[in-house]
Amino acid sequence: MSKRRSFGDENGSGDRRNKRRRNDSSGDFNAESSFEDKIESLIVKIGEKSNNPLEENLKQLADVFGDDLTKYKTKLLEFFCECVVELPEKTCIYSTLVGLLNVKNYKFGGEIVELLVAHFKEYLKTCKWERARILVRFFGDLVNCHVISSGSLMSLFESLVDVTIEDNIPQTRSDFFVYSVLSALPLVGKELYEKKEQDLEQLLNTIENYISKRSKTHHTALRVWYSDTPHPQEEYLDCLWAQISKLRSDKWIEKHINRPYLNLDAYLCEALQHNLSQIQIPPHDSSYIYPCPKVVFRLFDYTDCPEAHVLPGAHSIERYLIEEQMKLIIDQNYFARKDCAIALLNIPGKQKIPLDYMLVEVILGEMFTLPQSKYLEICYGSLLLELCKLQPSTLPQVLAQAVELIFERLETMNISCVDRFASWFAYHLSNFQFSWNWDDWSTCLSTDTLHPKQKFVRETLHRCVRLSYHQRIAELLPDSFQPLLPEPPVPVNKYIDEETSTVPGVNFAKALLTCFKEKSSPEEVLAALADVPNPLQESEEGNVSIT
Repeated sequence: MSKRRSFGDENGSGDRRNKRRRNDSSGDFNAESSFEDKIESLIVKIGEKSNNPLEENLKQLADVFGDDLTKYKTKLLEFFCECVVELPEKTCIYSTLVGLLNVKNYKFGGEIVELLVAHFKEYLKTCKWERARILVRFFGDLVNCHVISSGSLMSLFESLVDVTIEDNIPQTRSDFFVYSVLSALPLVGKELYEKKEQDLEQLLNTIENYISKRSKTHHTALRVWYSDTPHPQEEYLDCLWAQISKLRSDKWIEKHINRPYLNLDAYLCEALQHNLSQIQIPPHDSSYIYPCPKVVFRLFDYTDCPEAHVLPGAHSIERYLIEEQMKLIIDQNYFARKDCAIALLNIPGKQKIPLDYMLVEVILGEMFTLPQSKYLEICYGSLLLELCKLQPSTLPQVLAQAVELIFERLETMNISCVDRFASWFAYHLSNFQFSWNWDDWSTCLSTDTLHPKQKFVRETLHRCVRLSYHQRIAELLPDSFQPLLPEPPVPVNKYIDEETSTVPGVNFAKALLTCFKEKSSPEEVLAALADVPNPLQESEEGNVSIT
């Protein structure tokens, strides 16, 4: 927690992280700890391991939060709104907390909603798109907790989707707002279906019409593989729409999101609901940079995974929710690989899915993102190493299986991704004594030197030599792979080699070397250099230059 970096923190400021370090220094509060620090730490830690049920902890926090906080209220509300966007994995926990506070104090609940709306408007103006999207999801979950009316949420969704009919705007702008609405529907779709079915159907028809007409010229350039065999390389918005469509046909029933407010619904439904204030979407500006489109990376299918755990289908909403959660965890902890690995291995519901396979697929997909990955390759490489350390009995084998699958598909892989693959694989091998069963890839030796498979092995070996030394890699390789190694880094001195004794200046070089070997005095060395011609001066007598 203390090492997380906030979304949109482009300059890497440490204010938020310093605050978390202060809060997480101890689980027990002494008399010198301020009341404000106690509340902040409770907000951050709520939902983590505890002997009490989550619902009971939320009620206790609501009681503390709902007391007379006049002195601290403004600062604590700001802190809470910051936690909502920095800890999106706790969306349902925080929405339940707001619901409990709204039941206790309707006015206080309204203040929270208004502050969240103000933050949302600010994020849109300052182009903090991920923060804005997370707040749209949070607004949706507040409907489930009876804090926000379903009608006002539908109005917000319609305003966001109306961006698609604006004139002279980049497609990335309309894509972002449509994506924001679609990403919130898994949380609130069932509630809207039950209360605003007609409005929801109209909204979905508008989105479907937009998606069917949008340009996809970027799709080919962003594909990791140029072939749709065995897995289609779907454009991200098309894939999410297919997942939402399936959820729609399943009556908006999903099986992954943990919703603590369901057990408190009888209590939460007693509260009055708030209407979201009118939100005017800022007009497009030429300086705005919107999130780039992506292609959904697929590597495994259910036949690759053990029978004990079923891999969710490519168009199931559970697949999207789990992958999104993993990516959010990476975004929050990418600079702290140990914290990141631990968080990834403790994703809720991990016992229901082939966790290792999904982790490897998501991390490799992020590394192969075109035109460039979000973070440095070393970030993903070190994260995979950390996961292998924490899960040594299963994850290395899954990673080896992934390497084999990618190697088999190299012929249709984007050349930039092949280069990243070689760079990462060499780095990974360097942390495992360069141990690999190279004989399994011996078929590449009979291919053309420019064939993707042979080129990949050659580039990998070149990088392995740079990460170690030539002799070591040569000793580990089978004899048949030796020709793919780079030339040994043997020094060549053209003035000493007998075969090049005719090189001009060789006699002077040998004389000087003899002086060094005999440990001659400075005067003797200068005497040996006295007859050496100066190549910087023109020689009218035809003196030989030693260059």
